[in-house]
Amino acid sequence: MIFFNSKLLFIIAYLLLSSLLVTNANASVRLKEFARVEGVRDNALVGYGLVAGLAGTGDTRRSDATVQSIINTLARFNVIVDERDISSRNVAAVMVTATLPSFVQSGDKIDINIASVGDARSLIGGTLLMTPLTAANGRIYALAQGPVSVGGYAYGANGNVIQKNHPTVGVIANGATVEREVETHLVESGKLSVLLSEPDFTTAARVKEALSENFPNLVISTQHAGKINIQIPHSTDVVDLIAKIENISITPDLIARIVVNERTGTVVSGGNVRLDAVSISHGNIELNISTDYAVSQPNIFALGLEESNIADHDGNGISTVVIPQTNLSVREQSLASVSIPSGSTVNDLVRALKQINVSTRDMIAILQAVKSAGALHAQLVVK
Repeated sequence: MIFFNSKLLFIIAYLLLSSLLVTNANASVRLKEFARVEGVRDNALVGYGLVAGLAGTGDTRRSDATVQSIINTLARFNVIVDERDISSRNVAAVMVTATLPSFVQSGDKIDINIASVGDARSLIGGTLLMTPLTAANGRIYALAQGPVSVGGYAYGANGNVIQKNHPTVGVIANGATVEREVETHLVESGKLSVLLSEPDFTTAARVKEALSENFPNLVISTQHAGKINIQIPHSTDVVDLIAKIENISITPDLIARIVVNERTGTVVSGGNVRLDAVSISHGNIELNISTDYAVSQPNIFALGLEESNIADHDGNGISTVVIPQTNLSVREQSLASVSIPSGSTVNDLVRALKQINVSTRDMIAILQAVKSAGALHAQLVVK
């Protein structure tokens, strides 16, 4: 019997140790999942253009910008027209946006997004004319052109409209050609910097420790909670070094956080959120206001006389009057309360509140009150 208990205890200890090892292995992630190398970034591009070939669903003459854009475009082809001669609705003014990734080369293709800026009804069947895309510095980095793909439609007749999604926005896959490269400097003054997506002192210290263990010959320092600096020798292959750095497994430190969305009534919390002992009382007051409109009409109207010919003895006109009748009712629900012991999680609180039929939006208000009371040890993010 003693041997059986010892063996059983050994098996239990082994299983617990194995589960802890698996948990720790799953908790660690690659450095590239929550950090990036300084200098590696995307750039936003924007441009103004025209979409032609629309079947009468483009901008109207009320859009002065579109009319002027058509005149300017035709003038480039030595076609001079008067503003009064332009009445076609086959053209729409649009804004073109794109994201220029890092390390793109001249001649590469990137996707573009198109959005109408006038009063066009639909961009279906249209073709974007050549549009230069510029960055914040005013330089042209890409040229966009091609047929527009719209994930929706809008058709109407006799005042009736059938619409799906947003027909005034569209995309062009590989619709822009890169004309200028973006210079990317990975190493500045012999230093390579790793930037954390969410700055945290504990995570930065863990990253520094892991890099020091894997690269003992490099000088590694932490500048602040979101930046780790690595001194690179001149003869080092930077690309090979970055490939090794970004695949190092590290366990980032997580901040206890609750995210609530008041518009959708969504509550999301991490598993490390804890509560102190707290007692919650919650009740609702429902106020209903209804108004009925009664019509007061004198019997003299039954004689068929005109209202302008009817007057009382004071000479005032007699007319039909609408009299509002408002009814108010107030119903207060019974006060419900729950008590949460110390060390409970948000999941425990949500289950307890569900038992007293608390709605999701009321639950958000309760979480905010618990946070204000100091019993919620987490960052509350309200969107």
